[in-house]
Amino acid sequence: MSFQGYLKKIKETTGKEPEDFRKQAELKGFTKNGTLKPTVKATEIVAWLKEDYQLGHGHSMAIYALLKGIKNEQSE
Repeated sequence: MSFQGYLKKIKETTGKEPEDFRKQAELKGFTKNGTLKPTVKATEIVAWLKEDYQLGHGHSMAIYALLKGIKNEQSE
């Protein structure tokens, strides 16, 4: 599945856009000023998204990639 495919499925499943997850990550203390804190591990993000949004591992890792800055909304 392409990165865009992941984002589309996440939107269909949760009704949330990448920006919504960025805001939630900030509120939860995973990010500061839009940047993932160095102490935050992928497993923490995956656990949060599985618990709160019932996302699978791959979809959660797509959000992690956004939060970490590895990918953005235009990535393929």
